[in-house]
Amino acid sequence: MCIVLFDWQPDSPTPLRVAANRDEFHARPAQAARWRGDIFCGLDLTAGGTWLGIHRNGRFAVVTNYREPITDRQPGERSRGLLPTAFLESRQTPENFAHALASEQAHYGAFNLLVGTPDSLWYLGNRGAPPQPVVPGLHGLSNGLMDDPWPKVLRGKQRLADAIASGGTLEQLLWVVNDRYQPDDTVLPDTGVGMELERLVAPVFIQSPAYGTRASSAVELSRQGEPAMLEQVWQPDGQPATAVNTSSASD
Repeated sequence: MCIVLFDWQPDSPTPLRVAANRDEFHARPAQAARWRGDIFCGLDLTAGGTWLGIHRNGRFAVVTNYREPITDRQPGERSRGLLPTAFLESRQTPENFAHALASEQAHYGAFNLLVGTPDSLWYLGNRGAPPQPVVPGLHGLSNGLMDDPWPKVLRGKQRLADAIASGGTLEQLLWVVNDRYQPDDTVLPDTGVGMELERLVAPVFIQSPAYGTRASSAVELSRQGEPAMLEQVWQPDGQPATAVNTSSASD
């Protein structure tokens, strides 16, 4: 299902800090994040593309799906994972990319997309979010629209604020999304998928034998030097699968 928590401060030396989880079926094959040319990202081995990545030139992109009832789902003929890759490889501004994608958005399954640089951050989703600049501040994006007040989004934003107040290092950002708190059933959203699934995906960090958090990522865009990223890959039992992958290491 995925969650992206981020602080956008375009006038600061560190415009963007991101803490995010990729949630997916454990059986779906993927490669961990590493440098692939000038792009640091993981790789989905089923449909190609990625869910989150950075470019050495300061570009950033992340995609989540949009939760809707099974009967309403339209898979689309193009993989959502191609969207972050397309932006990272392009030379378009975030604004121009978002507007160009808007005319093509029906070709993809339900998605939310963030694309940015240290100077500009844009958001769009093909379930009711036209291209728009992100306003400065703390934000949360899960599988509804940006800043929908789901319990995991509200809790995650508070943890992100706490981490930034304590220094906001990449390691602290990873801590933000290693949160396994289970909200009470009475506060969960009703997105049409049934209470059993709502309950499973309610925590920031999701754990079950078949489906759960596969990777946690921390990203920092600064005005000096290359962007930085850490990724922790997880096993189905919720334990680390490998050492933390870091963009500071060359491949």
